[in-house]
Amino acid sequence: MSELTPLPAATVTLIRDSEAGLEVLMLQRNFQSGFMPGMHVFPGGALDEADYSAQACALCSGLDDATASGILRVRGGGLGYWVAAVRESFEEAGILLACDPDGGLVVLDEPEEIDRFRAHRHALNAGEKEFIALCAAENLRLATDRLVYFSHWITPQGAPRRYDTRFFAARAPQAQDALHDNLETIAHQWVAPGAALAAHAEGRFNMRTPTLKTLEMFARHETADALLEALRARQEVPAILPRITRDGRRLLPGDPGYEEADSAEGRGKWEI
Repeated sequence: MSELTPLPAATVTLIRDSEAGLEVLMLQRNFQSGFMPGMHVFPGGALDEADYSAQACALCSGLDDATASGILRVRGGGLGYWVAAVRESFEEAGILLACDPDGGLVVLDEPEEIDRFRAHRHALNAGEKEFIALCAAENLRLATDRLVYFSHWITPQGAPRRYDTRFFAARAPQAQDALHDNLETIAHQWVAPGAALAAHAEGRFNMRTPTLKTLEMFARHETADALLEALRARQEVPAILPRITRDGRRLLPGDPGYEEADSAEGRGKWEI
């Protein structure tokens, strides 16, 4: 059987400051989902063809495709990952990382605006409307310059679905409330990174390795500013390809046995 080529994907960890400290937005996937059922995740998904389009690039603030591709070390199309992260945030979490004509983040705190953008989101998730067309009609620009790229994970070989995923972080707009879509996701929660890790250890939050490693990184910082500053200072963002042993253990680069492990041995065990 030929090995699956990982699909390009993007995810965004939305963060905010609270009285209790730094918090991240986590979504719980539908238990009926064919991919990671019931898992706690960050908003994200595969790139759409429209994410790479000239129309999408034209709506991006403070970043062009050449610069974005350079950051990701790809030949071209890099800006599509930023676009996808913004789109997935709106589709899955109801948070729109976009700016109005004055350059401020979109405010959705009036009933009429909330209803209008919920209708937009419903049409988008139903396939009745394109995200870029929606933003253009509302005279919005994507706040791509507010997303910080910090991690790169590739799904292990042998998985039934594989993704080549770029991870971003962004401060959630203060004047917007998160709302899961009740389709791909069934619940959402703002939670401190350390609390999410504790919930996982207690069996209350099921999470995959990339999510756990992200939370471990974020738990070292007390505020959104401190976290974003640290992420921007990262000099290298290496691609991380976990490997799976015969007994289902996940190994990361640098772990004992990683070089000898063959991910194909883990077929059928990758979900453990």
